[in-house]
Amino acid sequence: MSFPSNEGSPEWMNKGDNAWQLTTATLVGLQSIPGLVILYGSIVKKKWAVNSAFMALYAFAAVLVCWVGWGYRMAFGEELVPFWGKPAVALDQKFLLNQAFLGMFPTATMVFFQFVFAGITLILIAGALLGRMNFSAWMLFVPLWLTFSYTIGAYSVWNPTGWLAKAGVIDYSGGYVIHLSSGVAGFTAAYWVGPRTIKDRESFPPNNIILTLAGAGLLWMGWSGFNGGGPYVVSIDASLAILNTHVCTATSLLMWLFLDILFFGKPSVIGAIQGMITGLVCITPAAGVVQSWAAILMGIMSGSIPWYTMMVLHKKVWVLKHVDDTMAIFHTHAIAGGLGGILTGFFAEPKLNRLFYAVDDWQKYIGLGYGIQTGRTTAGFRQMGVQLGGILFIIVLNVVMTSLICLFIRMMVPLRLSEEDLQVGDEAIHGEQAYALWGDGLKFENAKHNYVYDIEESLSTISRATKPEIQMG
Repeated sequence: MSFPSNEGSPEWMNKGDNAWQLTTATLVGLQSIPGLVILYGSIVKKKWAVNSAFMALYAFAAVLVCWVGWGYRMAFGEELVPFWGKPAVALDQKFLLNQAFLGMFPTATMVFFQFVFAGITLILIAGALLGRMNFSAWMLFVPLWLTFSYTIGAYSVWNPTGWLAKAGVIDYSGGYVIHLSSGVAGFTAAYWVGPRTIKDRESFPPNNIILTLAGAGLLWMGWSGFNGGGPYVVSIDASLAILNTHVCTATSLLMWLFLDILFFGKPSVIGAIQGMITGLVCITPAAGVVQSWAAILMGIMSGSIPWYTMMVLHKKVWVLKHVDDTMAIFHTHAIAGGLGGILTGFFAEPKLNRLFYAVDDWQKYIGLGYGIQTGRTTAGFRQMGVQLGGILFIIVLNVVMTSLICLFIRMMVPLRLSEEDLQVGDEAIHGEQAYALWGDGLKFENAKHNYVYDIEESLSTISRATKPEIQMG
């Protein structure tokens, strides 16, 4: 009896690795949809809930189409220049079903895995722009920034032929490519877009802190995929990366909470979430290449240094006060991401680096601390220099490209909403409201797009019929 050839499971593919990589990609996707959609929609003032959540949802969808259209191969394809790949589609089955450039799984898996990282980067940038950016401008910003900024950073750091990858920069899962990039780009874009209204800057209370915690929880747990998928293989290094991620995050949250209580007298939920985020960000470039005791030390520093820059320096440094960064993305991602890159350059353990990079290069991948300990001081200082050089490159890249993109968009549409729309919020921009409750009466009559299947008229009738009863209550 003859059996059909096993074309669906070629010899080069490891089923466990493929399943794990798709799982980690889905976990990262859930960080964005619904994680950051919920977090953004609930942490802002009620009148901005729909707009904030929708900025995240739109970015996720737009990035995917651009990613398979040209973005993936600009970041992970053939070299165009030492920091950028050639644009090409990633839609042909011959390309997608072949083995990926790294890992024992198909390129289709790699395309999806790398997409969710690109998608969350744009969503993080949105956090700096909530409450005033023109949605049409945002629709243009997303594909332009993905094309002319993200792909350059990803190619330089993560593509094996990228110049920073060749230099030996250590960025385990995106401390540079995602967090430092989004923090700097978000802050730069916030400068060009301009601030929220004075009233919103003075008072911008969350509309639902419980939902904010739900979104934050999805973000935290999803980070198991964020860092656990870094090795592209089911390995002991992936296990260590996940453990270190959660150890650092918990330590950072507790450190931030302690400082809030010490200096402000109250344990802040929003503060704890900020500490959680800075811990997640800080450990990302180091997750699988440092020991767990180092992860605790990194958590202590990620819960205190960004706290200081946000709570103290922010009020003293003119540029920080001048730029309206709604979600403090600069502090939670740029500062924490840069800090993580520097601490990686100090704590990176040589054996763990060889396990992750599968190379035995004694001139690369050794933290300064271990370089001093083992008598390889030159190699340790070299690694620290490469880490600092990578930070400088990402900062310059994102300041320049984000500025050029914003100036280009400004020639076509305003970057900032009109003053009239800023006063109203969601209903002026989208014709929808986040909380169109029965008790709000006229809201159902005024909203234009909260309904499906043409039932506006019947709902308006119900609304009018119930008004006297509501007024009596």
